[in-house]
This record gives sequence, C-alpha cells and structure tokens, in this order.
Amino acid sequence: MLVVMVASVVLVAVTILVLYETLRLTSEHLAELPVPPRTRIIAVVLAALVGHTVAVWVYAGAYWVLVLRLGLGAFSGVPVETFEDCLFVSVVAYTSLGYGDHAPLGHARLLTGVEALNGLLLIGWSASFTYLAMERYWPLHSKTSSRKPSRSRRRAAAEPARPPPSYRGPGLEPHRDVAPDQGRGPMHRRQSRILQMEKDHAARVPRDLP
Repeated sequence: MLVVMVASVVLVAVTILVLYETLRLTSEHLAELPVPPRTRIIAVVLAALVGHTVAVWVYAGAYWVLVLRLGLGAFSGVPVETFEDCLFVSVVAYTSLGYGDHAPLGHARLLTGVEALNGLLLIGWSASFTYLAMERYWPLHSKTSSRKPSRSRRRAAAEPARPPPSYRGPGLEPHRDVAPDQGRGPMHRRQSRILQMEKDHAARVPRDLP
C-alpha cells in the first residue's frame, strides 16, 4: 500500500511537470513563429494534446510495472495482459471515460482514482491555457484580414480610370469627350466649336432627307 501511495504522488508530480513544461515552451516560442494567428491557436491545441498524451503513457507504464510485474493490484473483466491493455486503462481513467471493460481491484483502485483526479485537473489547466491563447490571438484575425484587400479591390486599383462615353443622340455612335485646349485663346476655342457644329450638322443631313 505504501509503495502505491508513493508511486501515486510521484506520478502526479511527473505529469504536472510534463504539462507545465509543454505549456511553458509553447507560450515562450509561440510569438516567434512566423505563422498567422489561426496556425498559432492550432499549435497551442496540439501542444496541449501532446502533454496529455505523455501523461497517459506515464500512467500506463506505472500500471505495467506495478500491476502486471509487481502484482500490486489487479483488473477484473477483460484481461489486462499487455502494455496496450495498460494504455487503454490509462486513457479511460485519465479522461474519466469509464467504459467498464476493466475494473480495478486491490491497490490498483488507488492508482486509477488518482489518475482520474489528476487528468481532470490537467485537462482543465490546458483548457484555460487554450482560452488565454485564443483571447490573445483571436482578435488578430480581423486585423490581418483588413490589411489584405480583396482581389477585386486590387484589380480595380490597378486599372486606370476611364472617362465615361457621352452620346450625341439616339442611334448615333458614342464618342469620347475631348479635353479643351487650355493653352489656346478664346478665338481658337470658338472656331473649334463652330467646326464641330458643322460636322454634326453634316452628319444629320442625310438622315433628314426623304
């Protein structure tokens, strides 16, 4: 019994240290990653999952050594004979899933109970860390999207502005407005208007004839 109690304390300390170092390294190097905010949040979730996976494997190793090798406790139901069986028991206990395939007996009850409580605390810890990371990087989504103009806006900005065509009347071809000669005198501009009026009149004459 004393051995199992000491082993439970050591397992709790080791798993807490593993998850702490995982989250600490993630927090220190996350800002240095040259990736968008979406990828940083995904990296936080994956890092938390890695920490929990290591903790599950640590407990599975403890089951394999203490229960299968040293005989400190046992499991009823589906036989637990290999390390894979111990890993399955550890996952079920760590996540408080409770399938019921394996029921701990003897000193193994203490190990599974401690693992369930430890897993509950560590999962809540990683959930709060993930929330803090999302609170920090989630608002950056709108900033990065506002900095990047849409494809249609960039295309419109690249194309030069074109003056709208003006029409002289129904059934006639449109023509572009010609900018006035700002460097010429008023007499020249008057002559230009007279010539333009004569051209317009000559264009209408064939249409007025029967």
